Amino acid sequence: MASNAMSLQGLFGRLNPRQLAAPVLILMILAMMVLPLPAFALDLFFTFNIALSIIVLLVAIYTLKPLDFSVFPTILLVTTLLRLSLNVASTRVVLLQGHTGPDAAGKVIEAFGHFLVGGNTAVGIVVFLILVIINFMVITKGAGRVAEVAARFTLDAMPGKQMAIDADLNAGLIAEDEARRRRAEVASEADFYGSMDGASKFVRGDAMAGIIIMLINVIGGLIVGVLQHNMDVGVAAKNYTLLTIGDGLVAQIPALIISIAAGMVVTRVGDDQDISSQFLGQMFANPRVMWITAAILGIMGLIPGMPNFVFILLAAMLGGLGYLLSKRAELVKTAPVPVQAPPAPENMEASWNDVAPLDVLGLEVGYRLIPVVDKSQDGELLRRIRGIRKKFAQEVGFLVPPVHIRDNLELRPNAYRIQLKGVEVGGGEAFPGQFLAINPGRVAGTVSGTPTKDPAFGLPAVWIDASLREQAQSYGYTVVDASTVVATHLNHLILSHAAELLGRQETQQLLDHLAKEMPKLAEDLVPKVIPLGTLQKVLQNLLEEGVHIRDMRTIIETLADHAPRNADPEALTSTVRVALGRSIIQQLYPGTADMQVMSLDPQLERILVQAVAGSGEGSLEPGLADTLMRETAAAAQRQEELGLPAVLLVPASIRTLLSRFLRRTVSQLKVIAHSEVPESKIIKVTSLIGGRS
Repeated sequence: MASNAMSLQGLFGRLNPRQLAAPVLILMILAMMVLPLPAFALDLFFTFNIALSIIVLLVAIYTLKPLDFSVFPTILLVTTLLRLSLNVASTRVVLLQGHTGPDAAGKVIEAFGHFLVGGNTAVGIVVFLILVIINFMVITKGAGRVAEVAARFTLDAMPGKQMAIDADLNAGLIAEDEARRRRAEVASEADFYGSMDGASKFVRGDAMAGIIIMLINVIGGLIVGVLQHNMDVGVAAKNYTLLTIGDGLVAQIPALIISIAAGMVVTRVGDDQDISSQFLGQMFANPRVMWITAAILGIMGLIPGMPNFVFILLAAMLGGLGYLLSKRAELVKTAPVPVQAPPAPENMEASWNDVAPLDVLGLEVGYRLIPVVDKSQDGELLRRIRGIRKKFAQEVGFLVPPVHIRDNLELRPNAYRIQLKGVEVGGGEAFPGQFLAINPGRVAGTVSGTPTKDPAFGLPAVWIDASLREQAQSYGYTVVDASTVVATHLNHLILSHAAELLGRQETQQLLDHLAKEMPKLAEDLVPKVIPLGTLQKVLQNLLEEGVHIRDMRTIIETLADHAPRNADPEALTSTVRVALGRSIIQQLYPGTADMQVMSLDPQLERILVQAVAGSGEGSLEPGLADTLMRETAAAAQRQEELGLPAVLLVPASIRTLLSRFLRRTVSQLKVIAHSEVPESKIIKVTSLIGGRS
């Protein structure tokens, strides 16, 4: 017994009081349906129900976005169950004690039956029915329809939103944790509106139940009063009807408040202000609206027979409000502007300062794109470019030079141009305030806008207005803003030209950074074993084929072992690739998945090996080269359609030749050698190239 008591004490000690609140509340609600309650307990619970509905309404008003009140569908169920339980408990008391007088079911029901409707049964029935109709036909039906449409559009828009999150993640604009949080938020939003659509049915059912309960109480009260307590029909009708009306009103008013809160939650637009701030900021912000309304009310107040004082009083108040708003706007316009210092006198004499070095990375924009890159205007593109450089450094393994941004009046207003060492490598147009809807391949419909192509990957796209964003996402488009378009294009070009961005200075900086952790290893390699230029060439060879150089320890150790015997950069690159084999394969096939690759026909493989062995450069017969390029391109396209990387597995002796030869026509192709594949990987050949040659 002592051990059982100690275990129970330990169990309750581990439970948080907040964790007990919900089950205790549900059990109390269910108990009210079964156990008889005294009149005082009914007063207490009815008052609690009213207070709870007011709390829910105020929380809905001050909530910034629907997901901040994600428990609302469950609250709708709990409050509906609470009202129905109170109806059952009060019905029991009314039928058992109704013959004793109008206070038989407590003071709250008596107050609602007498004070609110003046003790008039006809007025009470009409007021009750009006409240039920307002709740059932107007508020609850409208909120349910809004939630249903929102749930449908939210579910349709989920693929587009998820692809937009993936695009931001790939562009380095957000981290993995932020992407995971956004994906969870998108899923929660769909679940919320779906739950609200179903929860609104509880409120509608509660309204119908209120009418039925009222009829049952009136008819049942007459039967009980006349047959069991020998009351006059008139007295019984008055007592039981007033009690029923009070019971119905005390339940329907909180139900109406909860329905209003539900409507406010599902009809919210925008998540930067609460409803009160939005209402005041948008309804009472234009002084001309106040003046016109004041003039109309003033004219109506001059009509004989109208309540002149009320109309003229409101007209004067609105006119005064318009005057205050106009004065506030004038104060904002006339605020003092900081005086800038006069520019320094221009030195007309030429000097070496006029010889400016070329920027490694440059971005030129037209004048309409200046706000997205202006630091003083909180340009979004600047933050995105910082994220791109940070993500590149973390994934690829070195820090690219800063991107120098300048405006160029020779460009079209919405055009931009990306330069590498002064030479244009990409460009396009972006429209601030609009969104680019990119067609990923399968969309459910079309949206109106300006047709174009995604500048980064060449996919068909449409520039659309902000009002069509949700519609485009629901059709399956990937929708991004103007700054994301430029940032994604810049990120794609940086990855494509990573080898050119790794100069001598960046290589030395990378070596200096490595020397902080492994000083002896870095000092022994450069310049004792190989010169800095050879190390740079090896790293550039790796980057040209998309191999990350984050694992500098393995790269330097491999070079230190093999460079004394062979200092050729191409041979050293092949040796380093073998050492980085596990990393290369992991980059192409994440996880423990099997390798589904393309391969060469054995006869073609022998021909290529003999060609390389007979000639250092490995010349190919033109017809064979054409067939090889054509079949490789077709096989790579089939791989991509299956969602697999385009990887060609070949012998090590011909890997470099085929990689350089095929990369010109099949840019997405990766050529790897048998020696680079870890022994733990299972290889499955999906396509055989050259089988018909």
